Amino acid sequence: MHKGFSSKLPLLLTFCLFTGFLPASGAVFCPAFAHEEYGRTGRDYGTDGSKGTDGRSGRSGRNGENQTISVDGSLINLDISGQDGEDGEDGQRGYKPDCGDQPDNVTHDIHAPDGGAGGDGGKGGDGGNGGSLTVYYSNLADLRKISVRAVGGEGGRGGRGANGGVGCNCRRRRWEVKTCTGTPGSPDYKCTEKTYRCHDGSDGRYGNDGSNGSRGSLGTLSIVQGKESLADDIPTLQTAISELTAKQFNLSKNKWNLRTGATSLLAPGSAIADEYRVFEQRLEGTFQLVWQEKQPITSFGNQVAKLNLNDNKEVEITFPEDLWIEGGSKTEANLTTFTVNNAIPKKDVTRLAVAEFAGVEQNLNLKIVDLAAKSYAIQTQFRVKFRAQDNSSGLSDYRTVYEGDIPAELVTRDYNRFIIALGKLPVPATALNPGVKVDIEVLATRSLGGRSAKQNINWQGQIRNR
Repeated sequence: MHKGFSSKLPLLLTFCLFTGFLPASGAVFCPAFAHEEYGRTGRDYGTDGSKGTDGRSGRSGRNGENQTISVDGSLINLDISGQDGEDGEDGQRGYKPDCGDQPDNVTHDIHAPDGGAGGDGGKGGDGGNGGSLTVYYSNLADLRKISVRAVGGEGGRGGRGANGGVGCNCRRRRWEVKTCTGTPGSPDYKCTEKTYRCHDGSDGRYGNDGSNGSRGSLGTLSIVQGKESLADDIPTLQTAISELTAKQFNLSKNKWNLRTGATSLLAPGSAIADEYRVFEQRLEGTFQLVWQEKQPITSFGNQVAKLNLNDNKEVEITFPEDLWIEGGSKTEANLTTFTVNNAIPKKDVTRLAVAEFAGVEQNLNLKIVDLAAKSYAIQTQFRVKFRAQDNSSGLSDYRTVYEGDIPAELVTRDYNRFIIALGKLPVPATALNPGVKVDIEVLATRSLGGRSAKQNINWQGQIRNR
């Protein structure tokens, strides 16, 4: 339809309504269309209801109180059970929709507003864990005088999901609209009737029930022969590397053996986890770092290392992932000394680049330089895929003439420069002649202190004349 005619159509419809005159050009809707703009497609009316509020989750129960006691044969009753978790709240009913006014005689099917979904029920709170009990004793039989209840709390019940809001009903479910085309009285004048419908809105879905909380675990028993209280554990420590050479660091922990049958040690009816701990010994260790790297340790001041005391009274050190360390440790009389010989940032490990491709035939060499100048410490293994242009078929295709590791005797290192003797590889002599185009792929594996990284280096070019 012409744009100018389309923009004037509402005025023409009004003219048709009041005068009954129909323009001669094109089709025009009958008066029943006065309620709708031309070209409107299906659109609902009113506003759908919103989702009901979800119920709050129940709070988890508190854990039972940890207790430390000494026994001398007297009767002791303890309840260090965890508290029950709270129930989750129920969700709230979905909100009702705004049904609005159903439009009349529209030229499309319509859908009444839907009700809002019901709110979900809140999760039940988890039950608290039973507390831990540490017993100091001289006579193991005295533990039979201890009655302890260290059960976990019950989990709270999940809240119930709520009903959804009720959808709106149609005021009028079915209607017909008459459409006429052509000029009245002429052979091309035709009228048709089409039926349209209104569909009731849907009720909102039922909210989901909240899950029940988990039951808390049983408390645990630890026993120590003697009356002297155990010192606190300091088994691990984190600190800046630059601080490690300033002093020695002391770490300690209590070593325990695990056994089963806790309730058989206590008064009948006691409730506690079957597995219990028996104190074995106090472990202590000292750590010191010796720095022999060329760069000052202050260059790595922001790097953090972690110390850990193992069961052999040795202190293990873990350096950050982005710092490669080569060194070794020794432990004598509970003192662990770690000597750092080389320390290289990871970003400096894979900074190899092609420096030169020169020579012909047996003297063809590929020279690679270490831009970070760390090759005095890093071990490097090269693997090469050597492809040369194959002119035997009259095409400019490349074919692989060698693929594999480069033997150590064919690699020469001059400070931070590597010379790979490609001309000494078992390749056809024609692949080494002047003018031959080559495609070299080098895979370098760099290793230091148990860590390794790979770097791909590609070079394409032509073997030059002598």
